[in-house]
Amino acid sequence: MSLNINVVKKNGTTVNFEESKIVDAVKKSARRAAVNLTTEQTDRICKVVRNEIEVRGLKNVSVEELHVYVEKALDVVSPETALQYRNYRNFKMDRDQMMKKVYDEADTIVYGYATEFEESADSNRENANSDASLVSTQVAKESCALEEALYEKTFLTADELKAQNTGAIYIHDRNKRRLTMNCCLFDIANVLSGGFKMNNIFYREPKSLDTAFDVIGDIVLMAASQQYGGFTLPEVDSVLAKYARMSYEKHLSDAKSLLGVINDNAKTYALKKTRKEYEQGWEGWEYKFNTVASSRGDYPFITVTMGLSTDEFGKLCAITGFEVHAKGQGGDENGIGQKAVLFPKYVFLYDEKLHSKGCPNRDVYDAALECSKEVMYPDWLSLTGEGYVPEMYKKYGKVISPMGCRAFLSPYYEVGKLMKDGSRNHFLPAEDKEDSPYFIGRFNAGAISLNLPLIYLMSRVNGQDFYDLLDEYLEMIRGLHIRTKDYLGNRPAMINPLAFCEGGFKGGNLKPWQKLKESKEMMESTTYSFGITALNELQEAFNGKSIAEDGKFALEVMNHIKIKIDEFKEQDHILYAIYGTPAESLCGKQIKQLRAYAMQHATELRNACNSVGVKYEVIEDERGYIIPKISDREYVSNSFHCHVTEDISGEQKQDLEYRFWNLFNGGKIQYVRYPVKNKTAIETMILRAMKMGFYEGVNMALSYCDDCGYQDVDLGDVCPVCGSKHLTKIDRMNGYLAYSRVQGHTRLNDAKMAELSERISM
Repeated sequence: MSLNINVVKKNGTTVNFEESKIVDAVKKSARRAAVNLTTEQTDRICKVVRNEIEVRGLKNVSVEELHVYVEKALDVVSPETALQYRNYRNFKMDRDQMMKKVYDEADTIVYGYATEFEESADSNRENANSDASLVSTQVAKESCALEEALYEKTFLTADELKAQNTGAIYIHDRNKRRLTMNCCLFDIANVLSGGFKMNNIFYREPKSLDTAFDVIGDIVLMAASQQYGGFTLPEVDSVLAKYARMSYEKHLSDAKSLLGVINDNAKTYALKKTRKEYEQGWEGWEYKFNTVASSRGDYPFITVTMGLSTDEFGKLCAITGFEVHAKGQGGDENGIGQKAVLFPKYVFLYDEKLHSKGCPNRDVYDAALECSKEVMYPDWLSLTGEGYVPEMYKKYGKVISPMGCRAFLSPYYEVGKLMKDGSRNHFLPAEDKEDSPYFIGRFNAGAISLNLPLIYLMSRVNGQDFYDLLDEYLEMIRGLHIRTKDYLGNRPAMINPLAFCEGGFKGGNLKPWQKLKESKEMMESTTYSFGITALNELQEAFNGKSIAEDGKFALEVMNHIKIKIDEFKEQDHILYAIYGTPAESLCGKQIKQLRAYAMQHATELRNACNSVGVKYEVIEDERGYIIPKISDREYVSNSFHCHVTEDISGEQKQDLEYRFWNLFNGGKIQYVRYPVKNKTAIETMILRAMKMGFYEGVNMALSYCDDCGYQDVDLGDVCPVCGSKHLTKIDRMNGYLAYSRVQGHTRLNDAKMAELSERISM
């Protein structure tokens, strides 16, 4: 409805009064307050505003006056929404303060990177895959600083922002969450099939292996730049085998032209040429993915999974990939100075019936094991052990490849269970028809992590039941995920055309201008994660014992969280998952939050007791306010892992962490540390892990001398051959590999470097 009056804008121009604009504005504020306004309520708001204008007999009303009338109406109809409406108005007035914060962050980004004589600021070392000295990284980080400020001001409620600031929850990737999605299993085979469009240019489907490598490389760099998480090419050996066969047939035809006949020599020639294409293709990917930074300001987190293809050319794909990766890249013409590269992250798909001695793909297994011994990758994913991932494979023949360093998708079934109302629930398998889940061509939409030890301490100080307080934060994360899904669903497909328009995702054949929610299948199959860190410190806060010493309470808490999230999943029909957070910068941030809370509540904490009646000790020193065993290190433990300082064997570590394994189906990895390149020891632990159903990583401190080329495990600070201090070191960051030193400097933050220096079991 329109009144016959004019609204006078701040610049003096006038527009017609439109009630629809008021409705849009108050609904946006309501969403930030987690309130759903009914039509009756919005009608009432508009009625109050109309009355205010009519009572005053106004023909012209200023924008400021109109805001006052809307606030007055909201105070009556929905006080929570009124608060958010005022907050948004205040945001406009607070713009200068916000931009000052962004400017300061940008100043740190531009001038705070490492020089020859000093380390960079921690804010420039939050992501080990980004090089803060590059202009592209600096520009991206400045943009991210602004987007993060906008997200906090316009998307979060006051309670959510308070929880984020105190540290009870941590919203990952705030600088990109409003814009796009997180990790994915990209359906590269579907995009390539029959050709596709990229930047309005039509690419024909490749007709040879070398072209396929080139085209896939271009697709990866483009599509991965439009999201903020890991980008996986699942079962890539099966995908590339098709194009390898095309190359082989061409080379065989060339040999026939030369020899006049197809004989063993011709076949040997064709196979040799095809192998060479594989070797050059893998080498090209390793150079491209480790040297070409994306628009995100980092190197895209590319993962490839392989090992199952029994096709001749699929096997050749995996074997050459592992052989190329094991040698490293760079160095001189004699190979001196070659180093392992970080991307792609290689993952071996282990099937006991395929990879045991005497089985069809034993040669693929042997190449993978040799590669892991040399350069840590590939990581190993059990498909025939116990647990969620193996069960999906054994029952349906479907692989759940990992995304990024550890994320896994929840099942989404092709047919779905028939419900009483005639609809299909795709979160459950059909009972009336043959059905199976699918995982390739799907993605997740980010994680929000809990600071469990902090929440526990808050409950002790407040005299509140821990589980009641925990539930409050679980509900808060739930609300954030619901709003994120709604927001993402209203984004247009053109934000990532290869994924949303060209079939990179199942259901991703939208027109560029269509909203993502118009593909119900694509949006409904998205996973949203509840992240968990510092289970070890939670157990310490409970009774002063680590999870290696006890762990029963930590396990109890995780079972409680699982029950709640399963309830949320059923009620909201959203694929929620529990995610073992790979705390990179967060491992240090949560320590600072714990210390800040201890400073603010030192007296209350000293008067509070843990579960066994022992009062908390709060020590003030140069580090701040420290609680022994909880915040006395510079980092918290990662997800459900034992503390890195535990002096335990690899077998003990696997057994202790196994208790939590199947409670973290949204994201998990297990790894064991090796002091030397011992192939027998590595294989023993890998096979043990495969029996247990683990996603297993090999961890060694690879060290390279940049002056003489000498390399070994953990060289310390000085090369034992030439005495140089110019060393490059590669360590396992969390679930992936990263440079802990480059020419003596590091891309890792101080907290993670402190953890590296204290590692025993990890």
